[in-house]
Amino acid sequence: MLWWEEGVIYQIYPRSFADSNGDGIGDLPGITSKLDYVANTLGVDAIWLSPHYPSPQDDFGYDVADYCDVDPMYGTLADFDDLVAEAHRLGLRVIVDYVINHSSDRHPWFLESAADETNPKRDWYVWRDGGEEDRLPNNWPSFFGGPAWSRHPATNQYYLHSFLASQPDLNWRNPELGRAMFDVLRFWMDRGVDGFRIDVAARAMKDPFLRSNPPAKLIDPTSFKFNPEWAATEHIYDGPHPDIHVLFRQLRKVVDEYEDRYAVGEIHEWNWERWASYYGKGDELHQTYNFSLLVAGVDAPKIRAIIAGMEQALPDGAWPNWVAGNHDEVRIATRLGGLEQARAMAVMLLTLRGTPTIYYGDELGMVELAVPAEKQLDPFGRRMPGLGRDGCRTPMQWSSAPAAGFSTGQPWLQCHDNHSTVNVESQLHDPSSTLSLYRRLLQLRRREPSLSRGAIEVVPSDPSVLVYRRSSPEGETISVAANLSPIEARHPLEGTLLLSTDLSRSRLSSALAPWEAIVIK
Repeated sequence: MLWWEEGVIYQIYPRSFADSNGDGIGDLPGITSKLDYVANTLGVDAIWLSPHYPSPQDDFGYDVADYCDVDPMYGTLADFDDLVAEAHRLGLRVIVDYVINHSSDRHPWFLESAADETNPKRDWYVWRDGGEEDRLPNNWPSFFGGPAWSRHPATNQYYLHSFLASQPDLNWRNPELGRAMFDVLRFWMDRGVDGFRIDVAARAMKDPFLRSNPPAKLIDPTSFKFNPEWAATEHIYDGPHPDIHVLFRQLRKVVDEYEDRYAVGEIHEWNWERWASYYGKGDELHQTYNFSLLVAGVDAPKIRAIIAGMEQALPDGAWPNWVAGNHDEVRIATRLGGLEQARAMAVMLLTLRGTPTIYYGDELGMVELAVPAEKQLDPFGRRMPGLGRDGCRTPMQWSSAPAAGFSTGQPWLQCHDNHSTVNVESQLHDPSSTLSLYRRLLQLRRREPSLSRGAIEVVPSDPSVLVYRRSSPEGETISVAANLSPIEARHPLEGTLLLSTDLSRSRLSSALAPWEAIVIK
């Protein structure tokens, strides 16, 4: 199997991981200084860095002003090269974000495109005239609220932006833009990057005729977390167009020019057949992110259905993946209702069939920080009160020191008050801690081929208990049972206990405590 199939990926949000120079903002040298923790103390196989590119930081790096450099707040290209070299020395692969839907309006490409209608780069972005009485080109909404079109005074045309007005959409239907963006991939692979997490991957290709969306058949503004405007239409034309598969096949060819590289797409797709289509015939993305655990809660029947639906839809030879938290979602321990539930989720994340991605700090049980509306830094949170993402992006909690050991200065975002007890330093020597649970799970996964590359079979059980069996090609079997309820439950498994979320448990019992998950052989 390939490294990204057997391995475990660890997401690092550069602003919040480790600050080496005391300015309160995490940076690349800070990350490099903590790679031994990531590789050896924790024991994962790859890191994924959220955007490190030069940016005005309107959307904290997802507004890229230069795809082939490092923002000075994070360091230099030399610092990036040092990070890659140290990661590879420690046996870690390096994945970086690749933002393909849009750039910053401060990117030189957009500045040229916006200069006048005859500029050679005009068609690198999406420009259109308004309708009668200066109406917008169509009814597409922005993810961040308001219309997805803004008028540019200099040329009196509108440009498309699926997110902020300062994040104009790239026009992938222009071959020159495509070649330039593919050269970005080569630039980073030449520097040793092992893979790419493709941001908002499927939205890079929209309806070429820019037709307006029809009204929603059933308008339920509460059903979509972004905004009522979004819920008001059926997203037929501003969503993924079939041509996205052509783009992914082209992208895959570029990635395959280099040995042993990887591309995974951020695609929020809940229809399993459409989700699986982005694997193509082994010629599109290596993986499509599976976000189903983000909405399943701790509901055993839902998770059983997710496993069945995903496994049935996967193309032959395709390898799945699992995500339980990231930089856009409420922290696991908060979202699921407590640390016990988060620990059960950790067992599932690291024992289900597929590549897991761990979000920094989840291995400690870090919880969401409640950020008042008036203190929101996230542009989404400022536009949509109560939905901001600052709370899951707080500094990594390394110790009980001021600023959680993240920085010697004032952190860019407030640390959680619980960092005096919830931190790496204190949990490392606590055999019952959440960090100890993650370390043992990762050691177990590395030791047992059934967990890293085995098949999966869901076992009938009590409705509140999720039970499944992992079987390696060599015939070894590992079973997992998770009681996803607040009351004691029975399970049907026999064998030798390898691990429980109650790390003090040494023997298998026929009963599972509330929220207990076990691994047996």
